[in-house]
Amino acid sequence: MTRLKTLAAGITLSFGALSGFAKAEELIPVTVATTWYAQAEHGGIYAAKAMGIYEEHGLDVTIKMGGPQVNNVQLLMGGSVDFIMGYALQSFNAVSQDIPLVTVAAFFQKDPQSLVVHTGVGHDSLEDLKGKPMRVPTAGRVAYWPWLKTEYGYTDDQLQAYDYSFAPFIQNDQTIQQGYVTNDGFFLEQAGVEGKSLLLANYGWEAYSATLDTTREMVEENPEVVQKMVAATAEGWKAYFENPEPANALIKEDNPEMQDELLAYSHAKMQEEGILLSGAAEEGQYGMMTRERWQAFFEDMVAAETLPEDLAWEKAFDLSFVEAVYAD
Repeated sequence: MTRLKTLAAGITLSFGALSGFAKAEELIPVTVATTWYAQAEHGGIYAAKAMGIYEEHGLDVTIKMGGPQVNNVQLLMGGSVDFIMGYALQSFNAVSQDIPLVTVAAFFQKDPQSLVVHTGVGHDSLEDLKGKPMRVPTAGRVAYWPWLKTEYGYTDDQLQAYDYSFAPFIQNDQTIQQGYVTNDGFFLEQAGVEGKSLLLANYGWEAYSATLDTTREMVEENPEVVQKMVAATAEGWKAYFENPEPANALIKEDNPEMQDELLAYSHAKMQEEGILLSGAAEEGQYGMMTRERWQAFFEDMVAAETLPEDLAWEKAFDLSFVEAVYAD
């Protein structure tokens, strides 16, 4: 953080009396890492970049794509990036491992994680899947699977190998597998298969995702930069839903394999399912978090024996920045 602290110290900032947005004489360089290859689920960050919103807030933001071999927490702790996209369980795990990671905003009020099932075979709810084989990858087995076992009575002998392919699903109408609600329907339609997504968030999975995370050092030594990043990214998400085209062009520049049709599907599905605007954010407060929601999820993870009961869970997040964006 030395580079950022030095730059920030030499910049004169003037804050708007009502908006709280900063106007800088120079732009502060900031790097943010996403969770995967560029996609609509990163649209707010790309919109803020493409539409000059970050610059309006005094930031020169570089977006670093994630991927299967990228460990964002390591990048953040090593100082290679200043912010990362993350998820609530990762933030709690950081506390348990004494890693000074702090979540400062949560843009997905509903985690898009789903289980994909065929229609018309009796797999109509999570309750119906008890005892049924399902394809779940390692990440899911350490995240939501313990919760499913606790809440719905699932057992480990249901688990099957998962290879990130829809082929087994297409071949067998009894197949159940992990999905992502903002993608599932698009790929099912391409495959010509009738299926549906059971969105875990609609069944009590309280995890925040698409969080904006940074280091404790950044929060304590450069709070003005954190405030700018939270405010600008929130504005970016609002702009993305109003006009996705500038962001989508930049997404395709970073990820040329991304299809226009998938971008459009995901853009619509995020709004249809209330992925960003539900719960505490339902009135348009992009990125809003609450202590009560964090506590409820922590208690679920304790019940699932994923986290220790004595964890200092409140160290995982800081509500002040996102609350300041929407303060009267």
